[in-house]
Amino acid sequence: MRPYISDRVKELVNEVLDSGFLTEGPVTQSFERSVASYVGGAYAIAFTSCTTGLETALRVAGIGPGDEVIVPDYTYPATAGAVRIVGATPVIVDVDSETLLIDYQKMEEAISNNTKAVIPVSLFGNPLDFDRLMAVKEHHGILIIEDAACALGSSFKGRKTGVWSDMTVFSFHPRKFITTGEGGMVTTQNERWAEAMHQYKHFGMGHSDQREGVSFLKTGTNYKMSNILAAVGLAQMEVVDDLLKERRNLARNYLQMLDGQEKIKIPRTTENGTHSYQSFAVFVRGRDQVMQQMREQGIEVQIGTYSLHQHPAFQDRGVRLRGQYSGSIRAWEETLVLPMYHSMTMAEQSEVVEKLIECVE
Repeated sequence: MRPYISDRVKELVNEVLDSGFLTEGPVTQSFERSVASYVGGAYAIAFTSCTTGLETALRVAGIGPGDEVIVPDYTYPATAGAVRIVGATPVIVDVDSETLLIDYQKMEEAISNNTKAVIPVSLFGNPLDFDRLMAVKEHHGILIIEDAACALGSSFKGRKTGVWSDMTVFSFHPRKFITTGEGGMVTTQNERWAEAMHQYKHFGMGHSDQREGVSFLKTGTNYKMSNILAAVGLAQMEVVDDLLKERRNLARNYLQMLDGQEKIKIPRTTENGTHSYQSFAVFVRGRDQVMQQMREQGIEVQIGTYSLHQHPAFQDRGVRLRGQYSGSIRAWEETLVLPMYHSMTMAEQSEVVEKLIECVE
């Protein structure tokens, strides 16, 4: 990935620098409104990262020690890590081997009397099946806190990711097509949660009749996004539809070029879903060898993400592992992410595919 840094981005950042108002302020608030408007949500709260957004979402939902939260095994460690940070227990379940998303049946089987929420991951920009998730939510009365780190711009049945879940958490890391360098955003329709998140990231500060007009109502911390970082994201949100269209065109090119390749498989997109193609992933046997060979030829490819149950941080008594992880293991061993950035040319994509086919063969 290469971040999209236009003249407009530099213009807005320079305006912030010239203003002298560098911490969170009006520009961050404009960025929040822009994201909320784009996804069709009522509230958007900016954070230092997707991880701190996840943590805060769990806290305002009242989740902590004694509670269980279900997470997929194939995801970045931050998904389960946020659960541990608030003192709750991650319950790790397998993923579907074709979509790489949480296995909905195994998710439901893992629900216990202590389950308070599930954190499904709309991995690589592939949207979740909210027909399945809403049925589980209504039947069991649990919360859906979506890790949508990669999924800004994706949608299910025409409604964008960001309005389906109780809370949705986005990332603006430099690998994301909308980036602030580091940063995150939580969207929700719940005014009480939105206010609680705003307070928590401002040291627990709220309005009051006391001196200075503020009072520290609860213990909080500093997870604010600066005006500088927000300016980068705000400029990109002005052209979000154009950037998203470019990514889908690049993905379409890859799909056409790889059509008919029996040794290179494509993960399945959720039925009734529209993929944002934050990352373009394929399945190949001998992934590590293919990755090494492509890198030796100057083409930067990556693994998809991690299989949590294989790592020491998720093998102790503070984590519940559920069953076998055949889907996650396949994903870990075979998923390869191809280069995709805004200025990428058809010739560059052709070179990637040509080298990929050679290495797989």
